Amino acid sequence: MVKHVPAEAQGDERGALLAFLEEQRGGIRRALLGLTEEQARSRPSASELSLGGLLKHVAEVEQMWIARARQEPPAVRRDASNWHESFQLVGEETVASQLAYWEQVAAETEKFIRSAPSLDDTFPLPPDPWFPPEGRVSLRWVCLHLIRETARHAGHADIIRESLDGSTAFELVAREQGGSWE
Repeated sequence: MVKHVPAEAQGDERGALLAFLEEQRGGIRRALLGLTEEQARSRPSASELSLGGLLKHVAEVEQMWIARARQEPPAVRRDASNWHESFQLVGEETVASQLAYWEQVAAETEKFIRSAPSLDDTFPLPPDPWFPPEGRVSLRWVCLHLIRETARHAGHADIIRESLDGSTAFELVAREQGGSWE
């Protein structure tokens, strides 16, 4: 944890889950601080991952899971033919446009989770081969999955950013707050 996540109000499980998700989102946003579009699209390691691509991916994944929970189709359908594009900025996509999109997705996530009758409510998983047949998950599971997914990619973002210009997560937190890490 690079930034402290404040304790939730007593019994506010939704608030705690959403606060931890937001803290991980912040790690990815900070990894993009001060970068040019070219830097955000670059792949400075053996991996195919770029910071811009990670940003796009986590926004799409979050939107997809909330759509699934609502039992609606995702905004972007991915399959074997276009999966690679979920990790790349393509066409007119920019870091700014993806950050704005993710902000909308995050607001929808918060609204949906806070308004659901119960985190114990479940919904069916799609019939993909990696899910159990007739599987179901709860809204609590979705929150935990989004935290895990975003945290995993925030770690990737830390490594990519440090590979680009040597900036570490602690330095980026300080820079975001107008100070320096020393």
